[in-house]
Amino acid sequence: MKLFHRRGYDAVGVAELGQELGIKPPSFYAAFGSKAGLFQRALERYTASKANVFGNARAKGGSVTDVMERTLLEAARIYPEHDGRAGCLVLDGTRNSSDPEACALAAALKVTSRIQMRDFIATEFPAKADELADLVTIALAGMSSVARDGAKASTLKTFAETAGRAFRLEAGRI
Repeated sequence: MKLFHRRGYDAVGVAELGQELGIKPPSFYAAFGSKAGLFQRALERYTASKANVFGNARAKGGSVTDVMERTLLEAARIYPEHDGRAGCLVLDGTRNSSDPEACALAAALKVTSRIQMRDFIATEFPAKADELADLVTIALAGMSSVARDGAKASTLKTFAETAGRAFRLEAGRI
């Protein structure tokens, strides 16, 4: 997971993955089927971790606006570089990838995440759920991208606070 997150899917080879895992290529293929098979497992592990900013923010409860602001602020906290990794593996792990299977895996998670956010937002703001879900998903994608480009935590936090205010304003809560 760390190699994919640090360098992106295409930049990591099977031999390097096997070395990292301490297994030889035949065992690698027996265990995962393919590089994309390992990537799928890495994505599953990643989305079940603290990296799932929306899931973790939602688990803490509160109103829709509180949860969405918490989501943005949590992204601002975890997206800056830590141990050579920055951004979100789901959002940026296959950026510019030429592997259709890996891209499809990441794209499916992005769609699922947006649907979950939209459905949650619709519990309080049904008429604006799509618009508000787009606001948050686009903000998260941008935050991940600039984090990978070296944006500071303070910059991301300021942006997250601004995006949170925009969410409240668009939701009619300001």
